[in-house]
Amino acid sequence: MSVGLLFSGQGAQKVGMGQGLHEHSHRARELYAAADAALGWPLTEYSFNGPDAKLTETRVCQPALFVHGYALFAEMEAAGKLGEVKAALGLSLGELTALTAAGAFDFETGLRVVAERGRLMQEACEASEGTMASLIGGSPEAARELCAAHDIDMANLNCPGQIVVSGERAKVEDAVADAKAGGVFKMVVPLNVAGAYHSRLMDSARRAFESFLNGVEIRSPRFAVFSNVTGEAVSEPDEIRRRLVEQVVSSVRWEDCMRGAAALGVERFYEFGPGGVLAGLARRIDRALAVTSIQDYDDLPL
Repeated sequence: MSVGLLFSGQGAQKVGMGQGLHEHSHRARELYAAADAALGWPLTEYSFNGPDAKLTETRVCQPALFVHGYALFAEMEAAGKLGEVKAALGLSLGELTALTAAGAFDFETGLRVVAERGRLMQEACEASEGTMASLIGGSPEAARELCAAHDIDMANLNCPGQIVVSGERAKVEDAVADAKAGGVFKMVVPLNVAGAYHSRLMDSARRAFESFLNGVEIRSPRFAVFSNVTGEAVSEPDEIRRRLVEQVVSSVRWEDCMRGAAALGVERFYEFGPGGVLAGLARRIDRALAVTSIQDYDDLPL
């Protein structure tokens, strides 16, 4: 069976994620121990015991989700239960987990890249006053008009009828009020986030991340990996590097990524990460897409 791999993005985290896998898998324990040692802080403790406020911090959350998703994937791959992998894709941060699963980075390098990305993005959040909001039930064209009118950015095109906007808090709040009054969208939901991800307010993180990535070796992936920036597969190391940098400030074209992977002949997707968020988006993109959510050890088809 041909399969696609899906990896969670920031916001999916929850205290206790991966604890069952850690208890049952020697391989997972090694990965978590290696992460703790490489980072110099207790990722394992924060992942399993929180507190929630600590796990939610961008600099903590991103490597925690990376290790969790990669450990689930590694366990299933080692058991020979994956089938023929055609594609990998991840939501925002998850794109780095997908690239690591595909061999573009080894685990230690992928972790180092994710940790630096999370650190730089947290710094950018703390240096600005930004937020995000979800627009439900409207078109991309209506969302673009709203963004242009209020000088904010379109952060995520997740699925039909779900678009996230991002920018300076006051401008996003004005856009939310305008959208609610206009009646173009069925629902407008302000998001409880630390900053304006995938917007121009992340540009300081983008610049620093570009300098950092210039010193990191990237290999060609062993199967197709889709870029959030273009919604298309990337294979050349230089293009992967460029797209990862752009992704920090660009719209996440998740619907395009999913449709592109499905077009490769993927028969089943496995979502590695907590919450089943990506399975939910897949149902709204195309109900024919088959997605199995793997959140912890008991979910693995071993």
